[in-house]
Amino acid sequence: VQLQASGGGLVQAGGSLRLSCAASGRTFSSIHMGWFRQAPGKEREFVAAMSWSGDSTRYADSVKGRFTISRDSAKNTVYLQMNSLKPEDTAVYYCAATLGVYNDYVFEYEYWGQGTLVTVSS
Repeated sequence: VQLQASGGGLVQAGGSLRLSCAASGRTFSSIHMGWFRQAPGKEREFVAAMSWSGDSTRYADSVKGRFTISRDSAKNTVYLQMNSLKPEDTAVYYCAATLGVYNDYVFEYEYWGQGTLVTVSS
């Protein structure tokens, strides 16, 4: 599975961004997708995940109510809509995929995109 993330950039606090992650190399409908982020000097952390069917989603407590994960199977793409952004959301955001169990653990995801930088100014 190859993943290509895009959509990062600089935004003011309170603003919005939408990240995209295009997948290729395997049937998109058979893989669970996730978004993770890594801030400078910190470990990579879970942000959001969606099951292969699209029926289930999970979010980190820090982004619940502000971020929304979605997927378009026709385009083999998963999105992360980020609203009400805060300076503490600044990080490199990674999309990831797993063929295994639907979960929110970094080490359980086998495939990773290259990351896209999101910077939120105060």
